[in-house]
Parts: sequence; structure tokens; C-alpha cells
Amino acid sequence: MADVTLFSSGRIDGFETRNRMIMAPMTRSRALPKGVPSDLASEYYSQRASAGLIITEGIAPSAGGLGYARTPAIENAEQIAAWKKITQAVHENGGRIFAQFMHVGRIAHPANRYTDASPIAPSAVKPAGQIWTDALGMQEMPTPRALDLTEIPSVIEEYAKATKNALAAGFDGVELHSASGYLPMQFLSSNTNQRSDGYGGSVTNRIRFVVETLAVMSQAAGSASRVGIKISPAMPFNDIHDLNPVETYTALVNAIGNMGLAYLHVLQSAPEPNYFKMLRPLFDGPFAAAGGFTKESGSAMLAGGGADFIVYGKLFLANPDLVLRFAEGLPLNEWDSNTFYTAGAKGYIDYPTAKASTV
Repeated sequence: MADVTLFSSGRIDGFETRNRMIMAPMTRSRALPKGVPSDLASEYYSQRASAGLIITEGIAPSAGGLGYARTPAIENAEQIAAWKKITQAVHENGGRIFAQFMHVGRIAHPANRYTDASPIAPSAVKPAGQIWTDALGMQEMPTPRALDLTEIPSVIEEYAKATKNALAAGFDGVELHSASGYLPMQFLSSNTNQRSDGYGGSVTNRIRFVVETLAVMSQAAGSASRVGIKISPAMPFNDIHDLNPVETYTALVNAIGNMGLAYLHVLQSAPEPNYFKMLRPLFDGPFAAAGGFTKESGSAMLAGGGADFIVYGKLFLANPDLVLRFAEGLPLNEWDSNTFYTAGAKGYIDYPTAKASTV
């Protein structure tokens, strides 16, 4: 694969990507009340349509999946209509876009939700730390309600409904967010999953929620090739821990490796163990590597056959024309972390593009 570069075309779900650079899913907290994405989001995503694939910010599959301030959902007609404007804008600029489904589980505060339902989790384990709310400022994380065994199928079904809604809104595919300490990762991890039934205990039981969710999403999409998954083995974000992440994630990828999924998106959060090398051979399909890549390190990863796609986050956030800047060796904008999660256009759609010839 020495001839593969960041600018080589690729394939995901039967369509050709214009390059091997994926825009990472990034929470930006610009949604309107009740989970409706704003018109600013159309500009934000269409500005970055030169990416080989855009993966959206985390979208709640249902009201119960929301937890942060100003984050979007995709369960009702108003939300679907707003997302349709966004996908149209991206497609008009020649881009491809997948919707990432983020059910936060226990990482939620009632003040950030438009439902009275309590946050849910595999087990009633309170996360450490605080969470921002627009109404009340910083607040302690509440203790979630443990899901009853009989409730789990309906939660899984929310992902199937969200998949149908996303395709109706014009998305090219969908991604299951099974990383960063949110609901699917809460089922995978031993500190948050203390169940003793068929969804807890053994590694086979703990991966069950994710495997079953991917199956219903694939069925709803009409093909597993329109469904991707993101994982972040051993990442401690949101007070998540697993006693044996190597065992957990090799078991998971072995279980899903031959499902025909669109891709496996792996975020490496620490140098060792190397989950890219560990998991890539277990997955039959496109492999997307994420974790602080530069132009140089991403190029080397592709050239060495370590991945099929490289995922860039903050670099795309600050450089709408990142592909052009990389291709022509142009200087990069620096990101402003103070505006990552603030409302409004500043730090969202006002990063300048380079004045240079097209790729």
C-alpha cells in the first residue's frame, strides 16, 4: 500500500471517496432547543465537504439519549427536516456524510434534556465529575437509573428508528458511537456494567448490546455496509474503565468483523498497547484510524498499510479546506478551544479558507 496517500480515492459503502481523510465526529453544542440542529450547521458541514467523509457530531437517537447542552437529536419530523438541509448542503458541495448516533447513557443532566425521563445506564453507577448546563451552570453528575432487562430491546430499537430517520434525511450512512464513555461503551466496560444477566458479567455478555445494536441498525439501513462503528479502547474519558480492554475489544471486533460493516473507526488514546495493529487484522472492511494524526503521520500510516482512512478532528474544525492545505503545503489555522462548545457562529463557521488553487 506504499502508493496510497491521503489524497488517494477510497471506497466506503460502495461509493468512492475523493480522498482518505475523514472529518471526525465532534460535539459543537450549536443545536437549537429540543435537539434541532441550527442553520449554522449547514454552513459548518458544507464548508468541510472536501473531506473524503464527514461524520457528524453525536446525534441522540432519542430524547433519552441527550445529555449535554445544545446537542441535536433525530427522532421527530422537525429534527429530520433540519438534518435534511444539512445533508443537501454537503451533497451540493460534492461531499459524503454519515450520522453518528450518540446515546450518552449516564453522562447526562436533566437540565440539558427535553424529556423528564431519568438518564439510563447498564448499572446505577454515578459518574465522577460535573457537567455544564446552560440553565444552572456546572452541576454534579446524577446517578443514572439501571435499565431493566425488559427495557434493553426498546433502547436498541431506538437506534434502528434513528437509522431510518437518518437515511430519510439524506445521510449516506450512520455510525454507532461506541466510544468516549457513552451508553454502548458503558455496556462494554466493567466499571459501568455490573449486571449479572445476559448483558453483563462475561465479555460475551458485555459486548452483546453493541453487537445487537449494529445488527438492528444494519437491518434498518437495508445493508450493514451503510453502518460504521467507533470505538476507543481503554480511553478513560467520562470515568470509564475496563479491567481487560484487550480481551473486551478483541472479542468485540472478532464478533463484528465479518458483518460487512462500512468501516471500523478506532480512536487510539494512548501509545500502548497499539490497538490499530491489534484490531485491524480482525476486521474485514475499511479501517479508519484516529488519534492526533498530522499530515506526516497520517500519510505514513496509510503508506504502511496500517489503515485505509485517517480521521482528523480539530484540524478540520479549524481548517474547513484542510484537504487543500495538506495537498499544497499551506499553513494551518490554529483552533480556538474557547469556542469549541459555545453558541453562535464564532469559532464555528468563521475559520478562514486559504487563497490557493484547487486540488
